[in-house]
Amino acid sequence: MMRTSRSTQHKQISMCDWSISQLPGMTQQNQKLLKKLGIETTAQLLKSGQTQAQKMMLANLLHLNIRDVSKWVAMADLARIPGVSYQYCGLLLHAGVGSVAQLAQIPPHRLHQQILRLHVTTLHRRDLCPPVNIVQQWVQQAQGLASTKRE
Repeated sequence: MMRTSRSTQHKQISMCDWSISQLPGMTQQNQKLLKKLGIETTAQLLKSGQTQAQKMMLANLLHLNIRDVSKWVAMADLARIPGVSYQYCGLLLHAGVGSVAQLAQIPPHRLHQQILRLHVTTLHRRDLCPPVNIVQQWVQQAQGLASTKRE
């Protein structure tokens, strides 16, 4: 399930909204817990966990560690970027990127090197790393979404 909204004036950037079931590492049990709270999409999760206090409250309601909730909220934020979506949000999080705002400020070549290092270290494969032009596209889309938020 994908919904789109918002766009920037200079580049048409649609913000994506996915089912929470699409988030990497989201178990069926955790999906059920979130759905009981009315959270079924990444946009709803992001809205419910905007502040540290909200994340803590969610963690308490779900009887989970705040680290798990914070990780889900960070992935939901990154998944808003069309090129990243739910497919690469976990990769970016593991590469050290925790938000759209942070991604918007990272030089693409540096981020590509971080992702490549991660692939080589964990998977022992370079060929699975997205090319620099794709990483550059993520950064540009993040910049578009970050500028929309400021307007």
